[in-house]
Amino acid sequence: MSVPTTGLSKLKKKHIRVKHQKVKLFRANEPLLSVFMWGVNHTINELSHVSIPVMLLPDDFRAYSKLKVDNHLFNKENMPSHFKVKEYCPLVFRNLRERFGIDDLDYKESLTRSQPIPDESSGKSGAKFYQSYDRLFILKTLTSEEVERMHSFLKHYHPYIVERHGKTLLPQYLGMYRLTVDGIEHYLVATRNVFSNHLNIHKKYDLKGSTVDREASEKELEKELPTLKDNDFIKQGIRIDIGDAAKEKLLETLTADVEFLTKLHLMDYSLLLGVHECGRGEAEAEAARQKEAENDTENDSESDSDTDNRHDRWGFNTPPDSPRGFGRQSSLRYEGIIPELDIYAIPSQEGAPKKEIYFVALIDVLTHYGVRKQAAKAAKTVKYGSNVDGISTCDPEQYGKRFIEFVAKAIEGN
Repeated sequence: MSVPTTGLSKLKKKHIRVKHQKVKLFRANEPLLSVFMWGVNHTINELSHVSIPVMLLPDDFRAYSKLKVDNHLFNKENMPSHFKVKEYCPLVFRNLRERFGIDDLDYKESLTRSQPIPDESSGKSGAKFYQSYDRLFILKTLTSEEVERMHSFLKHYHPYIVERHGKTLLPQYLGMYRLTVDGIEHYLVATRNVFSNHLNIHKKYDLKGSTVDREASEKELEKELPTLKDNDFIKQGIRIDIGDAAKEKLLETLTADVEFLTKLHLMDYSLLLGVHECGRGEAEAEAARQKEAENDTENDSESDSDTDNRHDRWGFNTPPDSPRGFGRQSSLRYEGIIPELDIYAIPSQEGAPKKEIYFVALIDVLTHYGVRKQAAKAAKTVKYGSNVDGISTCDPEQYGKRFIEFVAKAIEGN
């Protein structure tokens, strides 16, 4: 009788071990990020059980999913015990992710496998930015007013994305959330990163087609990668050297996007331009390879167990703070553009004086030309005179026309 009893107890132990798997933890330096990771994991899992509708209805643009969590104890070292998570328009954003070719499981993995990394970029509004650990997605904090604007924008934006088959330079909005931590409400929107997760950006510009008060501040210039502006761009004589065919394609998309924004009376948007210098990128990759080879040589004398750990370098045991996976692996070899990842990338044309890759997209598209902007225009007109046409605050039609002209000229060169 003792043999079957032993066998049964072993089976019981096995069963218990499977039943009590390790619960997924969401470790982050900020409680807000822990709650965000938990929230994305929960909402994507919940959505996987919801059937995909044939078409979106008006109510889907007002819908939300909401969850209040009390006494959240299993992970109390990493997360607050009480918090709320609200996802806005879940079916709309799921549909947008699909149209932008982003799988929900990949989206969840990028935003929950390791904590998002704070980004030093900050707008005039004081918004905070974070990158997903693999640098594929950007999180931006919003105000409650911006959330309202996003709601009214979304009902026009989604049909436009459908009509354009996802071919746009507008921000790719992928999810919007309200997180309540310690009684304080925080709003976040997730977008696709304009820049590459494996090619370094060597120059960065925020261009509006305006020349009044449009240069980087002294404080900005102290940064490792400052965001330069229109006058800096003009002074440096930058040329977006992509050739006639690519220029025509870019301007067609940009013109359609600007017309869409103009119809909605939106203005003050920018063209975000990132420049990757291929020669410099190759040198950086070579330096990284040499450093890696030196580290491997030093570690050869270590114990077998250490060697085993080294083989796990890109695996799940990587500390939460260190970006890993595709981004870090590929930094050791120079690959150039990867089309499915670098969707905003345009290479310089054959025979260009300098081999470069340009990343081009529209950002900050939610400013409505209302009373406040009209007052700002009046104030600047008084300051600079009515004949100055480089003022950034102007009506949407004028803004869009000047914006397209500036970009077209920038592509042709000076």
